[in-house]
Amino acid sequence: MSSSINRRHFLAGATCVAAAAVAGGLFGAGSAQAAPGTYTPDWNSVDQHPPAPEWFQDAKFGIYFHWGVFSVPAFGNEWYPRTMYQAGDSVNQHHIATYGQPSAWPYHNFINGAQDLAGNFVKFAPKLKSAGGKFDPDEWVQLFVDAGAKFAGPVAEHHDGFSMWDSQVNEWNSVDKGPGLNLLQLFSTAIRAKGLKLLVAMHHAYHYNGFYEYAPAQTDPSLKKLYGQLGAAAENQLWYDKLKEVIDRAQPDILWQDFKLDAVDETQRLKFLSYYYNQANSWGREVVATYKDGMNGKGEVFDYERGGPGDLTTPYWLTDDSISSSSWCYTQGIGYYTIQQMLHSFIDRVSKNGNMLLNIAPMADGTIPQAQKDILLGIGDHLKRFGESVYATRAWTVYGEGPTKMGGGAFTTPHAGTAQDIRFTRDKAGNVLYATVLGWPGSSLTIKTLSSDRINLSSLASVKLLGSTAGTYTDLPTPAQNSSGLTVTLPSSAPYGANAYVLKLTFSGTIPGLLPPSGVIAFQDVNYTGGSASFALGDYTAADLTAAGLGARTVSSLRPAPGYQVVGYSGDDFTGASWTFTADSPDLRTTGNNDQITSLRVQFNPAAYFRITNVTDGLALDSGGNVASGSHLKQWTWDTSTNLQWRAEPVAGGYYRLVNRTNGMVADGWGDISGSAARQAPWSSGNNNQQWTITHRGDGRFSIANRATGLVLDGGGNVSSGSVTKQWTYGSSTNLLWTFTAV
Repeated sequence: MSSSINRRHFLAGATCVAAAAVAGGLFGAGSAQAAPGTYTPDWNSVDQHPPAPEWFQDAKFGIYFHWGVFSVPAFGNEWYPRTMYQAGDSVNQHHIATYGQPSAWPYHNFINGAQDLAGNFVKFAPKLKSAGGKFDPDEWVQLFVDAGAKFAGPVAEHHDGFSMWDSQVNEWNSVDKGPGLNLLQLFSTAIRAKGLKLLVAMHHAYHYNGFYEYAPAQTDPSLKKLYGQLGAAAENQLWYDKLKEVIDRAQPDILWQDFKLDAVDETQRLKFLSYYYNQANSWGREVVATYKDGMNGKGEVFDYERGGPGDLTTPYWLTDDSISSSSWCYTQGIGYYTIQQMLHSFIDRVSKNGNMLLNIAPMADGTIPQAQKDILLGIGDHLKRFGESVYATRAWTVYGEGPTKMGGGAFTTPHAGTAQDIRFTRDKAGNVLYATVLGWPGSSLTIKTLSSDRINLSSLASVKLLGSTAGTYTDLPTPAQNSSGLTVTLPSSAPYGANAYVLKLTFSGTIPGLLPPSGVIAFQDVNYTGGSASFALGDYTAADLTAAGLGARTVSSLRPAPGYQVVGYSGDDFTGASWTFTADSPDLRTTGNNDQITSLRVQFNPAAYFRITNVTDGLALDSGGNVASGSHLKQWTWDTSTNLQWRAEPVAGGYYRLVNRTNGMVADGWGDISGSAARQAPWSSGNNNQQWTITHRGDGRFSIANRATGLVLDGGGNVSSGSVTKQWTYGSSTNLLWTFTAV
C-alpha cells in the first residue's frame, strides 16, 4: 500500500458540506452534469466527467489485494523493496541475515529467482492449481462474491515497478519474468465472469518519486527502469504508458491510484484522464477514477486511506482499508482486525456517503489464509441477510447517533460499535429509512434523532425488524415519539445472532424533513421536500452547492438549526441581493426568492445565545459573572446561568467574537502560549486576540481557534466544575472540541 508504516499523509476531519438526499435521488443520474462526448487533456474538460456514477454508489463494497513480488519475503510490509535498502531498518537487518547484503542480493532476485543464505530457492512464481500449484483466481473471486463485494481487482503495479500484465513498455512484468502468467488478465476474466465490476489499482506514481531512494544507482538500462532511475521525462512518459496499457487491455470500470500523483507531470495526468474517459465512452460505460492527490477533485472520486470523514460528506467518496493494521501484504505473524471492526466501520462509511474498498493479503503462493476468509465471510453474512439496507441506498440527512465516533480523516482505526450506536441509510425513492443498530439493544430502542422536536412522524406507516434471511421481517408495535426520541419495542431477546440489526421505517410518502442539530438543510422543493443537502457552519459558492447535489438557484425551502442563520445571495461568491433566514422557511416563494440562491453563508445567529459545552468533560464555558477584565475563563456544570451563555457574533474575515451574556466581555486568547488560560476582556475592535475561527469538525462538534495564536480552546480533560479553560495546539483529542446549543 502507499503508506502503512512509512508515510503519514494525514487528512484533517471532514468539515466540508455534509449532504444527503431526502427524496428524488439527489446523487443519481438526474442531478449529474451531462458528460461530454469527447474529452481533451485540460482541466476544464476532464472536470466535466461525472465522478461517481449511480452503479458505483449502489455497489458500496469492493475488494482488492496486495499480492506480488513483495509477498515473497513475507516480512515487514509491502514496502520491503524500499526498506531492505535502508541501513539500520529492521527489514534491512532481516534481509542481510536471510539473504545477504542488498548490494549482493538485490530486490530483483525475488523476481528472477535466487537462493537465500540457507540454500532455499526463492522467487515470485505462483502456480495455477491446474498446473499443480495453489493459485486459483476463480476461487478468489467466488470468495469475493460470497463476501458481498460488487467490484474487485488486483494491485496491478505497486511502488516496486513490477507490472502484473504482459507489458510492452516494461520488461519487468509477470509474463516475461516471475510466474510467467498474465495475472491482470486472469483476474479480469474471473471477476467479469462473476458479474462484478473490475477495479485495477496502480501505485506507480511513487515508484520513481521516492520509493527507491535508498537503492544504489544502477548502470544497466533495464535495472534503471525497475528501480525508477530513468530520469524525469522518461519516467513520466512510462507512468502514462503503463496506464494506457492497463486501460486498453483490461478496460477497468474503476482505475484506482495511490498517492504522489501531484509529483507526476501535469501533462501526463491530463493525457491519462482524457484517454481513459474517451475510451470509456467508446466502450459505452461509466467509469471511476480515484485520487488521493494531484487532481482537481471534480471529475474523480477522492479516496481516504484507512479512514473516512467524521460526518456525512459530499461529494461521494471512497476509502481503502485493510483487514490488517500491520501490513497490506502477507507477512509472517500478520494480525487482523475483527469482523465487527471491519463490518461496523463499513456500515458507518456507507451512512456518511461513501464506499469501502477492502484489502486482503494473500500468501505468495496464492493461498488466502483462513483468518482472512473468515473476515470476508463475516461481512458477507451481514450483506446476504440485510443487504437491502446497504446496496442501492443513499445517505440520509444525518449519518447516525451513538457514543462511538468513527472516521475523522485518513489513518483512523476501524472501530466496533455498540448497541447504542445507530447508522442511517434510506432507499433511493426516499420512502424508507433504515436504522442499523451495531448490537442488540434489548427489549426497546430509543432513536434520539427521531425526537418530536426534530421530525414529524405522522406519515410513519410501519416499523419492522429485518429477519435473519433476506426478505423476511418482524412487525413491531407502533412506536412512541416524544422529545427524547422514537422508542421502538423489540423482542425481549435477540431473535437471531448477528453483528448488527436493522430496523426498516416505511413512510406513506417521502421521509419527512429533519431539523438539523447544527447548520442548515436546504431543499429543492417547498415544504422541505425534494433533493436536499445539509450545510455545516461556513461559506458555500455555486460550485459547492453543485457538489452537494443541489446546484445554484434550486433552493425552495430551508430549515436552519436553532441558533443558526442562513444568508443567501443571488450571485456567486456572496454577491448580489441577499436574504437572511433565522427560522424554518417552508416556501421561499412567499418571500420572492424561490430558486434565487446562488451562494450562501451558514452562520451563528448573532442574536442567539449558546451553551458552549466541552465534548470530553460536558462542562459549559463560564465567564464567572461580573468579573474584572483579564479574568480566566472557566468551565461549570450547566445550570442555565447567564454566566454560561454566549453569543457568537460574526466579525470581518469569517471570524467570530464570543460575547458573554452576563458581563458583555469577550473571550480573549491574550496572545499566550499553548497550555495557558483563556481570558476575557471588553471588546477592542481590531484586536486579533479576541477573534476566533469556529470550525465544524463533524457530528456537531467544533474547534474554536484564536486568530492571533492559532491555539484552540481546551477543556483539559475530565476536569472538575470550576476548572480553568486553557488553550492548546489543535489535535485529535475531544478535549479540544465543543458543541453549541441554543438556549
